[in-house]
Amino acid sequence: MKIFKMSGENPDMDLIGEAIEIMANGGIILYPTDTVYGLGANIFNNDAVKKIYEIKKRDSSKPLSVLVQDTSSLELIADLNKDSRAIVNKWLPGPFTFILNKKKVVSPYVSASTKVGVRIPDYKIARLLASLFPITTTSANLTNECTLSNPQDILKQIGNDIDLVIDVGDLGDAKPSTVIDLSSSKPTLVRNGFDSNDMDSLKEDLEKLV
Repeated sequence: MKIFKMSGENPDMDLIGEAIEIMANGGIILYPTDTVYGLGANIFNNDAVKKIYEIKKRDSSKPLSVLVQDTSSLELIADLNKDSRAIVNKWLPGPFTFILNKKKVVSPYVSASTKVGVRIPDYKIARLLASLFPITTTSANLTNECTLSNPQDILKQIGNDIDLVIDVGDLGDAKPSTVIDLSSSKPTLVRNGFDSNDMDSLKEDLEKLV
């Protein structure tokens, strides 16, 4: 296992490239986002995706969310209508996961349903890691265990079956993203997560779609 110490504001592009190469070859990384540390794998590598489930001891029937670099990349894996596109374009990047109707390119190993959760974090490192292909984004913790905020504690919980760690230090109050389902005509707030100052405004936007 490699551990890269890195600045969240000024990431080392050579190290980012090495992390991408590791995922391209089926490896698993631990990386920071704008909410919590996540486990990343190339979503097009089914063996790597299955390893994420094994590391987390997660039921394979529960989907993993996908992280993409930008909204153009998002439309390669999910279907958006006029309303959902407007919401996504306004609120991403940010600490939100939007559930959308997935395209066939998304493997059932990632999501066995017709839907997929998509993130574009407001965090440069995370977006850079998805510059060549979408990656998994799921909190780096064992299922039903607490979400921790620094790599040292995370590795003690989940073990060392990780190929590379990007360590930017402690992320502080570790809370997962807020999850909003935009897959139907009636948007639904699925999970209150990261405390965004803009939540009231977002809820107003969602209410307009009902």
